[in-house]
Amino acid sequence: MNNNSNASRRNFLKNLAASTAAVAVGSNVFAAESKETYFEFLKRQGTGANDAINIALIGAGGMGTQDTITALQVPGIKLVAVCDLYDGRLQDAKKRWGADLFTTRSYKEVLNRKDVDAVIVATPDHWHQQISIDAMKAGKHVYCEKPMVHDITEGPAVIKAQAETGKIFQVGSQGVSSLGNEKAKQLLKDGAIGELNYAEGFWARHSPTGAWQYPIPADASPANVDWETYISNTAKRPFDATRFFRWRNYRDYGTGMSGDLFVHLFSSLHFITASLGPNKVYAAGGLRYWKDGREVPDVLLGTFDYPQSAAHPAFNLSLRCNFVDGTSGTTYLKLVGSEGSMDVTWDSVTLKRNKTIASDDPFFIEQMKKAGTPVSDRKRILAPEEYTFAAEKGYLGGPHDHFVNFFNAIKKGGKVAEDAVFGYRAAAPALLCNDSYNNDTAISWNPEKMQVIKK
Repeated sequence: MNNNSNASRRNFLKNLAASTAAVAVGSNVFAAESKETYFEFLKRQGTGANDAINIALIGAGGMGTQDTITALQVPGIKLVAVCDLYDGRLQDAKKRWGADLFTTRSYKEVLNRKDVDAVIVATPDHWHQQISIDAMKAGKHVYCEKPMVHDITEGPAVIKAQAETGKIFQVGSQGVSSLGNEKAKQLLKDGAIGELNYAEGFWARHSPTGAWQYPIPADASPANVDWETYISNTAKRPFDATRFFRWRNYRDYGTGMSGDLFVHLFSSLHFITASLGPNKVYAAGGLRYWKDGREVPDVLLGTFDYPQSAAHPAFNLSLRCNFVDGTSGTTYLKLVGSEGSMDVTWDSVTLKRNKTIASDDPFFIEQMKKAGTPVSDRKRILAPEEYTFAAEKGYLGGPHDHFVNFFNAIKKGGKVAEDAVFGYRAAAPALLCNDSYNNDTAISWNPEKMQVIKK
């Protein structure tokens, strides 16, 4: 191990020893051969109201509605307008948030309103780029749902618009701002798992009616759905309620499992490691079960090579997603290093470390002194196997933190955790994973220049 790694490891142990929130669980603390678990609560400071911010929602489906509910929990936030292409959602918005709410099918009418400070863009993926750019050019701050763009070619234009307008732009991979991600970033920096060499992530979902088979309203028709606007930037087709309400299943509008789910894992991984992204992407999978007319796989495996950078050593990433999972599985991100591993969620981090520990570790020396153990016995004291860092009771969660991050940046002219550059670097490998699967080929990517490498 190099000197930097040794220094990081000592830093981790020193910080852990100094923590007053850590609680040892076990009957024989630090006794040889014992398995010990340490638990620490993660805390978040509260936020004040300060200046009010008026927001509008563009795309009032399930995710947009949930985003707005979360945003309105932040003090000082007011919803003034809602846009959607289905009239039923506009009616539901008035029932939920008040009859005086301005509603429209046209997002440009929202952007023309002078009382709108910021917009939430929660449309299907194929509209993310255009609405985000138009909103920033209209002087609005933007919170855009992930993935930031629908196609690998669309990212640079969003980055350019943010740079030219100076507006705050946040991509909605909500876990990036969470306590769990922040703790994992600190632990990795402090050397808690040694040198990173591998990471993996797994999403599993199961629904008896079919994953992404969202309900189709009984009244759905060309009379109350603006189908022509919906398809105006993609292939022209006759009205199809299934393609409108179950858009994630179709490549014209959605980005499949990778764009819906892998992108969360890329976002968290890149935040924790300060990585710019992989340089090689290759994928496999298939439509194994939900053969219901969808165009995207229900099992997807992605493998990604991350090159050495100033922020981290070279490592490999493996991602899996399964919509045929009979047990409803587990969602997690695991980072594996030379001395241990971390399982990371938005609310917690479980750290597992190797037992072989040098006899001069300050943390263990301090614990032995507290226990009255002679210093001469320190070589046979074994490390605890597991540490858990979990959000304290009442924690409002990663999505809430992400909106607080967004609104604070608007109020104070600061930075967000997931701007257009970060968002594109998280979206790109997800989109390339789809391209690799669809074209049955590995794809090379320059993560620094954010460009596909042509062979």
